[in-house]
Amino acid sequence: MRTTLNLGILAHVDAGKTSLTERLLHAVGVIDEIGSVDEGSTQTDSLALERRRGITIKSAVASLVIGDIAVNLIDTPGHPDFIAEVERVLSVLDGAVLVVSAVEGVQAQTRVLMRTLRRLRIPTLVFVNKIDRAGARGDELLRELAAKLTPSVVSMARPETLGTPAADAVPYGPADPDFTTRLVELLAEHDDALLTAYVEDESSLCYDRLRETLAAQTGRSLAHPVYFGSAITGAGVDALIAGIAEFLPSAAADAGGPVSGTVFKVERGPAGEKIAYVRLFSGTVRVRDRLRFGRGGTGKVTAIGVFDRGAARARDAVVAGEIGKLWGLGDIRIGDGVGDSRAPVGEHHFAPPTLETVVVPRSQADKAALHVALVQLAEQDPLIDLRQDDVRQEFAVSLYGEVQKEVIEATLAEQYGLSVVFRESTTICVERPVGTGNAVELIGKHPNPFLATVGLRVEPAEIGAGVRFRLEVELGSMPLAFVNAVRETVGEALGQGLYGWQVVDCVVTMTRSGYWARQSHAHGTFDKSMSSTAGDFKDLTPLVLMAALKQAGTVVCEPVHHFRLELPADTFRSVLPVLVRLRAVPGAPAGRGASSFVEGSIPAARVHELERRLPGLTRGEGLLEYAFDRYEPVTGAIPSRARTDHNPLNRKEYLLRVGRRIQGAGA
Repeated sequence: MRTTLNLGILAHVDAGKTSLTERLLHAVGVIDEIGSVDEGSTQTDSLALERRRGITIKSAVASLVIGDIAVNLIDTPGHPDFIAEVERVLSVLDGAVLVVSAVEGVQAQTRVLMRTLRRLRIPTLVFVNKIDRAGARGDELLRELAAKLTPSVVSMARPETLGTPAADAVPYGPADPDFTTRLVELLAEHDDALLTAYVEDESSLCYDRLRETLAAQTGRSLAHPVYFGSAITGAGVDALIAGIAEFLPSAAADAGGPVSGTVFKVERGPAGEKIAYVRLFSGTVRVRDRLRFGRGGTGKVTAIGVFDRGAARARDAVVAGEIGKLWGLGDIRIGDGVGDSRAPVGEHHFAPPTLETVVVPRSQADKAALHVALVQLAEQDPLIDLRQDDVRQEFAVSLYGEVQKEVIEATLAEQYGLSVVFRESTTICVERPVGTGNAVELIGKHPNPFLATVGLRVEPAEIGAGVRFRLEVELGSMPLAFVNAVRETVGEALGQGLYGWQVVDCVVTMTRSGYWARQSHAHGTFDKSMSSTAGDFKDLTPLVLMAALKQAGTVVCEPVHHFRLELPADTFRSVLPVLVRLRAVPGAPAGRGASSFVEGSIPAARVHELERRLPGLTRGEGLLEYAFDRYEPVTGAIPSRARTDHNPLNRKEYLLRVGRRIQGAGA
């Protein structure tokens, strides 16, 4: 019986993961010729923009078969500007291959990816690529993997003639005592019985048992087999394929169970139709089935594509364990659960975008078309967080970096025929409460115009806690729909705090509640003026919340990146004053040969300036890696962001806008 393995290929940009995907497809006979990233002829980089730039921008799926295992390979972007694509893929993976360059070694994105894979307990193999390139490292790189990623790595092969076209990797076997000793030492960390057997009688541990234990611990993300090879020459790839089959667990699937799945990608077809990529955990979805998704959405599946030996092929059904492309679900969104979903709503594994920019059409006649285009791009990448400023009539989007901005500009031009201008990118800050604030508005008491009583307390939470909503009122004291209206509105209203930034790391507690039960006239007609509705609670909550937040006070925090800089040793004295002027905090430099390495922290707002100045300071030889690390309170002038909501901080303006909306809805 064939099982399914949904396998992610992840790496820092330029480590060679797309080339590895091509080599894997070729090795098992899916494709006859290996495509080239440089020539834009690979299977998974199908967008014209990807082919021109030679980088992966969107996650892509291709399939192959290893023995009795159907493997869905999911090639993900390596550039940090497109980390959101990686995040969405993580929720559908059974296992992963993390690709590391034998020359560049562990890079910023490599660390971020491995840390997340281990936290989510996704079984992961490591493939050290490019062993044929000059400067490729073997034992030294293994030590680097253990030091910077995890000590739970074990090499499965011995690399030979590194840095030459003849470079190869010879798999270890039972006749390699050093290998079996390393294996026992690694596995014994999490297997007391194995350790006891090794101490009492080393000869009682047969090699097969060690392999079985390694497979079990790899499946629990406790051990990580490491393979050496080259995606270009094919060296070591057969061993990797065998390792995928032996060490990565296939999906546990129940095709007869209730339908449960997750949407991890949405795209538009040639006719503009929406296509949802769904990983099905349980059940079977057939053409013409009516499917539940998201928060109350439903739709009829009009067509299905299932990945099989390469690309997706039309099928009548997609079953548990598989990845399917579904047509006909017009309102479905990325992150939606399907059926009885286990999809975690709003869960994020990586840092949010730290930059934002305003998008302006070159022709004012294109404003409406630009809005439609940006809405569709936000469907495919919700983290761009499209916002419209009703006052300035402008559109703003969030970004991970300047390359992402260039890609959005090219996409708008090529797919939508729109020419746009981007304002200079600015940093996205957050607000954290610094004290405790309380506020309450009572039903029937001036100045509360709504038929609802809401009391809220806002207080700080630990860093990284997000927003927590709690009740100090009895759950049965009013209808659940009213409680949910307050809960949901709190989350929405905290999108903009006292200075216009998202409020994080706080606890909001509902301390008072009250409503007027449904009232009718003598002849039985419902009277809205006498009866509370969920709308009353939705409209009142922002006023109470902002009053409590104002009493608590907030501090504005800016994103700070961790950076690693490699540069010629003789240029360090020139670079150091620039780092200081950019408010970076560098650590002590370390040397290796003619190069110096320095790590430290730098405000995200200053990274682009450092990137711009570095080539001139280092004769073009400086290499900068960086990744989000934390938020820190802003020093100096406090930045604010223009509000795009009804501004509950201005009570008169807020009530006027809400009143117009209610009148419009009732007209």
